[in-house]
This record gives sequence, C-alpha cells and structure tokens, in this order.
Amino acid sequence: MKLARSKSPAFLAAFAAIFLAVASLFALPDYTLTGSGVRVRTVGTASIEVYRISHYMDELPAARSTQAVIDMDTGKKLVWTMLRDVDRESTVKALTDAYALNGYADQAKIARFVSAFEGDLKTGAEVTIEYDARAKATTVKVAGGGTATVGGIDFMKATWRIWFGKIDQPRLSEELIAKLR
Repeated sequence: MKLARSKSPAFLAAFAAIFLAVASLFALPDYTLTGSGVRVRTVGTASIEVYRISHYMDELPAARSTQAVIDMDTGKKLVWTMLRDVDRESTVKALTDAYALNGYADQAKIARFVSAFEGDLKTGAEVTIEYDARAKATTVKVAGGGTATVGGIDFMKATWRIWFGKIDQPRLSEELIAKLR
C-alpha cells in the first residue's frame, strides 16, 4: 500500500510552523561562558583546591557586576568538576553555611537542594546547578548521585549568592564574571 503525500505549499508551511513551535518548547538555552575559576579551601596556611567551576548564562546582563548576575532572571548554570574527594557531610555543611552567610533561611528548600548529594564527591565528579527561567526552578545534578529541583526566583538568587554574594574567596566571584564585558 502506498501512502499519498501532500505536496501542497500550504501543507508544508503549516507542518514546518508546527514543528518549529513544538521544537522551541524543548530548546535548551544557548549558554555563554562568563568565567571560570577554582574553589580553594584554606586551612591554616595551606590552600587546597576543591573544584574547578564555570558559570554560563543564556542572556548576559547589561552591567558587569556580580549583583547583576544574581538578579538576572535568565537561564544560567554553574558546573563544578571536583579536583579532590570531598565527603557528603562536608559538602552539605559548606552549602548550608553559605546559604546562612548570605541570609537565606528557607530550610525546606535548602534541604531539598542538598538531598541531591547522596554520597561523597570523588575526584573528577561533576555537579551541575542550572536555573530554568521558564520554569522558575533551580536543578542540581550530581554525577553518580542524585538530582533535586527547587522552585522560585528567591531560591535561584540565594543559590547564585553562594558564588557571587558573600563568599570567603571574593576573587572567585570576579573570575566567574571575567568574560563579561
């Protein structure tokens, strides 16, 4: 049995329009790297490299500032690559302490977020934190671990403040926006 194909220009145009509309619903942001750096933990006089981190944005802010990056409601993500093994408890404590340092206290949202860290992070493991501006949700994915999604612009801003707000390594914040002009 041979199927008949419509070759009418109107049919093809309608099909193309529907295909493009559906495809745009699933399109991923076209991210631009804004900068990269290394998170360092200082213990006494020793500096220990913990992870390499890169930051990406779908749209770039008009102003080159860490506050503009925090406030901008656009697709953005942070990607860590572990440079050493870190136990789960240390990771969860560091994140929880960073939220507190930056004045964020919604314990239910913080607990949901850190639940993605199911085990220790091993050297080479990757962690991705991504904000979806359409869904107004921040998702963390831990390679070899879990995933958690937390809703709200408030939580996105609180999460981005960890690296762009009050931080014990201010140079890292600047490195993460170094490519912004």
